[in-house]
Amino acid sequence: MPHASAPLDVETLSAQRQALERLLDDANRVILGKERPVRMAVACLLARGHLLIEDLPGVGKTTLAHLLARLLGLQFQRIQFTSDLLPADIVGAAVYDREAARFTFHPGPIFSQLTLADEVNRATPKTQSALLEAMEEQQVTVEGETRDLPEPFFVIATQNPGTQVGTFPLPESQLDRFLMRVEMGYPDRRAEHELLRGQDRRRMIQSLTPALAPGTLAALQAAVPRVHVADALLDYVQALLDYTRRSDAFRMGLSPRAGLALVRAAQAWTLLEGRSAVLPEDVQAVFTQVAGHRLQLAGEHGGRALRSQVGAVLEEVPIP
Repeated sequence: MPHASAPLDVETLSAQRQALERLLDDANRVILGKERPVRMAVACLLARGHLLIEDLPGVGKTTLAHLLARLLGLQFQRIQFTSDLLPADIVGAAVYDREAARFTFHPGPIFSQLTLADEVNRATPKTQSALLEAMEEQQVTVEGETRDLPEPFFVIATQNPGTQVGTFPLPESQLDRFLMRVEMGYPDRRAEHELLRGQDRRRMIQSLTPALAPGTLAALQAAVPRVHVADALLDYVQALLDYTRRSDAFRMGLSPRAGLALVRAAQAWTLLEGRSAVLPEDVQAVFTQVAGHRLQLAGEHGGRALRSQVGAVLEEVPIP
């Protein structure tokens, strides 16, 4: 269980807090006025989760993925998903080498530490499914041979709203592979004014150096399971799960895997806050981002109604 690991000491916690604050400060100088989505994205990667960013075109989804790869010092590949993209374009394929008289595997762009699946819902379901094994098992199987993916390995996927032309909804099994879903939203007036008069964001990213020293990201990820989770806190998580299963508002409730994701995300959020034990407020902070894409309303309602209903779960379930 998450709370069985050795607790974090004060000195280690302080050093990690300083490293994370440097990372967040650098990120927020590029992505203006979006401190919470940026913080949520960093928490997702610290928890070794995959991230889905859903929003309108032009609000900084792709920029955020580029930025995180740069600041974390990760090998980066971008895949532009389109309706004619094939699974082999993602995972790679075996090509016959005449000189060697044998097939040679040419790895696809999924073989990178951080892969950006840009506009993932513009590809067909068959192509989307090429990500399933990679995201769940950190490996891919091509021509009957299984190949491991790099360590660490993250997928950041962006998607446009499903109401836009040329999109294919992500199936529930695919959505469940993402630890979190975040939305960027429009910047506030002050941030947008600074954005309009400032330099190009992509050039700013190119000028950045990694904010974390080599090995720091692995140490931070290893620290996440050591964040203490009390039994009473687990009771609260179970109460949230149970409420979604009993509620008539949702077609089906949250799974045990969703509960594990909620605990892991809360631990990562707690580490970002500089504390060694999860509080109910940490669970509440990440609940919508972890649960929102895993729940569906029983009736025909839009995304805004779903967000409202997911938020209502926190109001209905008392803290033990």
